[in-house]
Amino acid sequence: MAKETVVIIDYGSGNLRSAAKAFEKVGADLDVKISNLAEDVLAADRLVLPGQGAFGDCMDGLQALPGMVEALNEAVLKKGRPFLGICVGMQLMATRGLENGVHAGLNWIEGEVVPMRPGDKSLKIPHMGWNDLVFPSPGVQDNRHIVLRSIDSSNNFYFVHSFVFQCVYSRHLLAMTEYGGLIPAVVGRENMIGVQFHPEKSQHYGLQLISDFLDWRP
Repeated sequence: MAKETVVIIDYGSGNLRSAAKAFEKVGADLDVKISNLAEDVLAADRLVLPGQGAFGDCMDGLQALPGMVEALNEAVLKKGRPFLGICVGMQLMATRGLENGVHAGLNWIEGEVVPMRPGDKSLKIPHMGWNDLVFPSPGVQDNRHIVLRSIDSSNNFYFVHSFVFQCVYSRHLLAMTEYGGLIPAVVGRENMIGVQFHPEKSQHYGLQLISDFLDWRP
């Protein structure tokens, strides 16, 4: 039986090896590939879009790869391949980003990426460190997205960001975190999910989330 292929997309955003190592650690039977080629995206069973840096720069990097945006739209929107966006990779799923101007995103989930404005003015930006998740229906685990069902509200994940993804529709907001008020932490629809935190840097619970993503059959 052929190994399932996970492609981690290399568009110059960094943090690729740590993401690849996390997937390799969880999935012994996986073929984990870091690639900047549209043809690899089209052939993949699952796709991961990591990201660090400014929204506009990351979108420019993605668009600079020949055929990449078209391949992503084909693989994710038309073929229904499971997709995981991490940090800025999650933010690029939005309609647009408002960091250093207005920049169009992939527009997979309606919404925009806006600056964080914590209610507590003493809190530092960027939001950096460990936080737990808050779910829309606390205690109702069966209502959660399947990728989040192993996660408890006491489990902590590692965040580093200054901007947040504000969804137009509440049904696309799967989990939040507390930082001077509730802010979006996980978004998703259909075969795609995005996390603001870094599962590859979040130790046991991050690896559990990755494992659940690999088990997900949308």
